[in-house]
Amino acid sequence: MGHLAPPHRDDPPRTPRLFDNVPMNVSPQPGPPELLIPAERILQTVEQLGRRITADYPERAGEPPLHLIGVLKGSFVFLADLMRAIKREVTIDFLGAASYGSSTQSSGEIQFTKHIEDDITGRDVLLVEDIVDTGLTLDWLCSQLRQRGPRSLRVVTLLDKPSRRIKPVELAYIGIEIPDKFVVGYGLDYNQRYRHLREVYVLPATAA
Repeated sequence: MGHLAPPHRDDPPRTPRLFDNVPMNVSPQPGPPELLIPAERILQTVEQLGRRITADYPERAGEPPLHLIGVLKGSFVFLADLMRAIKREVTIDFLGAASYGSSTQSSGEIQFTKHIEDDITGRDVLLVEDIVDTGLTLDWLCSQLRQRGPRSLRVVTLLDKPSRRIKPVELAYIGIEIPDKFVVGYGLDYNQRYRHLREVYVLPATAA
């Protein structure tokens, strides 16, 4: 998540979230996207993640449900499918974060744009991400959530872009590793477009 200098996927409204995974020195163009991950593979990946999570979090009498926290906005489609692939009771919540700064440079100051609503003290919590790249915002989010006293905190991401990693982060569940491309679809957007697509696409880009 996030970038060292280029715009952040978690930037506030005045710095749109359209640059959530743009490679260095590349500007996305609103042209026809190119298919990267078909819907069938996404569904298969989500089902596999669901089986792994179900096995790792067996239901026990008297314990609260596994608590899923989706990172807005991109994770909402993934979270919806994932919670149905997990064969045990779950509860859900959402949070949002923004890295403030100009359109080309982050100040490094991260703030919540939406707080979680439920008490997670003593709960098993799974943070649900659509994509992880630099790890900067994700590391901050995990640090903030741990201060709320969960019994455990793990991260599941549908997409992982390790080539952009700046801050090491521990990912318990990784769906699909992707190259350093700007991707849209299945909840991910370009200027709020393409979230509705069932597949993941690479948006054409030109050198800045």
